[in-house]
Order: sequence, then C-alpha cells, then structure tokens
Amino acid sequence: MTTPLVGKLALIGVGLIGSSIARAAKRGGLAGHIAGVTRSAGSRDACLELGIVDSAHLDPADAVVDADLIILCSHLGTYVDVARAIAPALKPGAIVSDVGSVKAQVFEQVGPHLPAGVHLIPGHPVAGTEQSGPRSGFAELFDDRWCILTPAADADAKAIALVHDFWTRIGSRVELMEAQHHDLVLAVTSHLPHLIAYNIVGTADDLETVTESEVIKYSAGGFRDFTRIAASDPEFWRDVFLTNREAVLEVLGRFTEDLFALQRAIRWNDGDALFELFSRTRAIRRGIIDAGQETAAPDFGRWLPSEPEDGGEE
Repeated sequence: MTTPLVGKLALIGVGLIGSSIARAAKRGGLAGHIAGVTRSAGSRDACLELGIVDSAHLDPADAVVDADLIILCSHLGTYVDVARAIAPALKPGAIVSDVGSVKAQVFEQVGPHLPAGVHLIPGHPVAGTEQSGPRSGFAELFDDRWCILTPAADADAKAIALVHDFWTRIGSRVELMEAQHHDLVLAVTSHLPHLIAYNIVGTADDLETVTESEVIKYSAGGFRDFTRIAASDPEFWRDVFLTNREAVLEVLGRFTEDLFALQRAIRWNDGDALFELFSRTRAIRRGIIDAGQETAAPDFGRWLPSEPEDGGEE
C-alpha cells in the first residue's frame, strides 16, 4: 500500500479543479484524509456521494485543522477572505498553495495573513475545461500537463519539494518560475485568448439581428471554438483580468498594434505580409503539437460523453 504523501489535504473549493485534484489524490493514495470546502450544501453532498473527499465543510477554518497541505481552489477574488479565515486554524509547518492563473498577487493577498511557520508555495496547474462543479472533475485532468510553481526566493526548500512531489505524483510535469514572469506568460497564452474570445462572441451576438441568426446557424470551426472558450466561468475570468491587469494591458497593447498592422496589410493588398504571418503562426501550432500540448488529430467538437473536453485552462 502506498504511503500517503500528506496526512491531511484540505481543498478550499471543490469545483472542476478542486474535485479533479481530489480524484487524482485518491487515485494515487496521496493523502490520508481529504477535506473539501464548498459553500453549496448540494455540492458538499455530491462530494461525499462521489467519494472524492472524506469530509465536506462549509467553514474553511474547520477543514484546515491539522491539514499538512492546503490548496486554494476558489476564485482569485476570494483569496483574502479565505486566508483570513483559515489563518488561526493552521498548524505550524503547514503548506498553503493555490491553483490560480495569476501568481504575483497571491503573495500580497495571502502571504500577509499567514502565521509564522506556515509556508506559502503558489501553484498553477495549466489544465481545465469550461465545465464547473464537483461532478465535472476527473482524475486524468492533470496527466502530462504542466503545473507551474512560483515560490518566493526564500521559500522553504522542503515545502517546495513536497508541493513539487504532490503535483508530479498527480501526473503533472512541474516547473518553477518567478511569479511576475508567470503572469506575463499566461497573459499571452491564456488570458488574452480568453479576452479575444469573449469579445468576438459578444460582437457576433451584436450582429445577430443583422445576419438573421445565421451566425449561430452556420457556426464554423473557428467561431465554434471561440464560443467554447467564452463559455468559461464569468466570475473566475473577471477576477483573472482584474488581478493580472498590468500584464494583460501590456500584452493587449502589443496585440492591438499587431492587429492594426494586419488591417493595413489587408487594406493595401499586401499578400506577402499576410502569407508570412500565416506561415509563422502555422509553425507555432506545429510546435505546440510537437511539445505534447495538443494532438494533430482533427477535432470537430463532437466529443463523446466518455471523453471529457480539455479546453480552457484553469
């Protein structure tokens, strides 16, 4: 029998990510006891019915008592309140981590509220779908996907090693990164694409009366994929953009400049410029496939019920 990595794991939030962590931890025998926190009585009942937690709680302070590893899986906007709530109940030596896609502000929002002797090791599993709730999770969500840890320069080495080991044994490939750099990288790879998707789908909605519903009726692959991304949790993404405001605005400014250049190329019939851009971006797609972050197989959006869609991150 596998020896648990931690005696008690507390998950603050048991939606898609939290419930997937719980399932993966159960699969790997990583925790002697898993405590889950959710505001909804129905979700608490579901977690216990599914057997993905050993105890379900409304109060996060109750869940973290004697916990060795606490992972914040709630929206970024809840971090300050959660940190304040759990601080008095944390035992010395406990490790607090999270799964948010913005990392720099974790140190500002969580760190100041943690008592001495408690270690903060922020993390971000780069995986997810647009689904939510405890029933949407699955243990394989993190298999062969990246998890980025962003500990402070003076963070405890043993605490970093434990969180690294936890995500590795869940199935992830783990990398350490400086928090500000992480936020800039994710602004490019995740946050801006979501912002564009929300905007394009909103524009299409505005044009529905003009096109007499043909935008929805004849949705081709490109627009359909944008709608999948834009179906992600509105509260979650609101918090992401407000929390990672500076990095998103920096990348958005660069994107706007490039968009104007593209507009100019189309206006002036500059086919060479268009071909060069499209060739360069096609090569990036191939690089993503070669890196194992996607498959070359065609995807027409017709997923079978047994094949959970692995789409938008977080």
